[in-house]
Amino acid sequence: MISRPSLPVWLCAAPFAVTVCDRDGIIQYMNDRACEIFAADGGEKLVGSNLLDCHPEPARSRLRRMLEEGTANIYTIEKDGVRKLIYQVPWHDDGAYSGFVELSLEIPWEMPHFVRS
Repeated sequence: MISRPSLPVWLCAAPFAVTVCDRDGIIQYMNDRACEIFAADGGEKLVGSNLLDCHPEPARSRLRRMLEEGTANIYTIEKDGVRKLIYQVPWHDDGAYSGFVELSLEIPWEMPHFVRS
């Protein structure tokens, strides 16, 4: 586990990927799982780099718009036989838009869906 004394251990070691960037797209934080997923691209060494540099078009343009407008982007993907929910949402500090948090969670192929009222 990567040492991050100011953050809760459960967040560092969570079984899903967490990546946080500032409003300019500079990666501020990656938890252990995010570092594992992006190990071939540099893993923890990506912290401090611009996430726009990590994405080809058209994803780069979409991310640039998201950063400028502070809009969310939520979708599912399939890659190498694994389904994931990608949840990219703005985060705020004292009410000021400060960047994005991306959660990447593996989801099972067969997953129950409940409608609650």
